[in-house]
Amino acid sequence: MTKNSNALPNLEESLTEINQLIEKMEHSEQTLEQSLNHFERGIILVKHCQKILAEAEQKVQILMQNHHQEELTGYGADNPEEGSENNDI
Repeated sequence: MTKNSNALPNLEESLTEINQLIEKMEHSEQTLEQSLNHFERGIILVKHCQKILAEAEQKVQILMQNHHQEELTGYGADNPEEGSENNDI
């Protein structure tokens, strides 16, 4: 494995690679060294994913604060009557 922590993939690619590493470790014959290398790469990727998600959460919180919104509302959770009023504008 020549990938290093300086060249980490995006979130989706990281999750895919983590799944592939798990598959290899569960279903193939590997030496202890190979298993440890896969495990180490998996830990690096998991920490990378956690960092990406924490940064995304922080951005969402900043956006919510900028719009003076205390908590997120679900899509389509608006009052249906409000939607029909907007069509009259």
